[in-house]
Amino acid sequence: MTNTYPLRSIAAHEFETWARMITTTYGQDWRDGALRSAQTSIEPERTTAAFDGEQLIGGMSIYGRSLTVPGGYVPVAGVTLVAVLPTHRRRGLLTAMMRRQFTELHESGGEPVAALNAAEATIYGRFGYGIASHLALLDGDTRFMAMRPDVPADGGSIALLDVDAARPLLEKVYDTARRDTAGWVDRTDRYWAARLYDAEHVREGGTALRFAVHTDGTGAVRGYAFYRSRQRTVQVVELAATTRESYTALWRYLIELDAHDHVRYEGSTDEVLPHLLRDPRSVRATVVDNLWVRLVDVGRALTARGYAGPVDLAFQLDDEFCPWNAGRYRLCAGDGGVQWERTRDRADLRLSATELGAAYLGGTTLAELAAAGRVEELRPGAVAAASRAFRGDRDPFHPSGGAFPAF
Repeated sequence: MTNTYPLRSIAAHEFETWARMITTTYGQDWRDGALRSAQTSIEPERTTAAFDGEQLIGGMSIYGRSLTVPGGYVPVAGVTLVAVLPTHRRRGLLTAMMRRQFTELHESGGEPVAALNAAEATIYGRFGYGIASHLALLDGDTRFMAMRPDVPADGGSIALLDVDAARPLLEKVYDTARRDTAGWVDRTDRYWAARLYDAEHVREGGTALRFAVHTDGTGAVRGYAFYRSRQRTVQVVELAATTRESYTALWRYLIELDAHDHVRYEGSTDEVLPHLLRDPRSVRATVVDNLWVRLVDVGRALTARGYAGPVDLAFQLDDEFCPWNAGRYRLCAGDGGVQWERTRDRADLRLSATELGAAYLGGTTLAELAAAGRVEELRPGAVAAASRAFRGDRDPFHPSGGAFPAF
């Protein structure tokens, strides 16, 4: 259905009205302080709203960020707080807002990549988003999570700090750790304020956040974990470490906390923790989708990342939602850099922008997408070559933790 509702950015004074619409759509009650973290971090000029007369009926917002990708960084439009009131669904509103957002990014030369965490997995594929990373919901029984005897004890120390003392240390560790972790984004002051927002109504019956900071034997801060307790479970919200020793020390600390018998954490699908334990089965993992990626400008996106080896392949690219991407292109990567240029050469592969978005962070492989019938191989061996080239060293992972702004 064609959308007939006007779209525009919100003004700063319209935030509460917009936030009430968001909470209503998400099945929450508005309260003083609800979405406060979003209020400190959203950019009103990049927050789209849809109106039915004077009533605000839908919206979505962008956070401009830098995203770590294999071999470098790329500007990313972090999309969040996407909502349409239940009274106005199936009227083309979401499609219209998505199209406006992508068109503005394209015409302004804005971020070539958009990314989001999807509340529902059936929504975003039709707009060209692909599942680019997964996370593992780890549930460990700490009564059986003893470290292997050959895992050395760390010579450093762990301190519990309040949020004000911990925050500058967290920022420093995070900025170092994210350099090599595809899927992580840079964090501005406003982003950190939102990430650490800890009002009672966001705790879901748990305690306030605790901040554990690890310092090595030289006095350098190498890692952190912040977590809360809920009944007898340690809920780890975020953990980052710049050395193997720090990672191990933080997990020893979390496993050995008194009066707890379980630990839960949303980690990477190639999380190291089970390999450190006598009994790897003491930690169970449920894998779910994590970051969804949309290549708004395919050429700029693909030339911003690195590749695992030389590439020389021709792609027949389909993109109905962002037609400026469609066509036949040659991707060349090697010692001379990366080029993405239109070509008349016979295509080696046929796929859509959705599949390129899924493979973009080096996690989801073009080979598995081809096995699902979503990538067509037009020259024997092309899928294997492309799949190897796009792969990253480690599985990508985006630490969102359910807090605003999670994208």
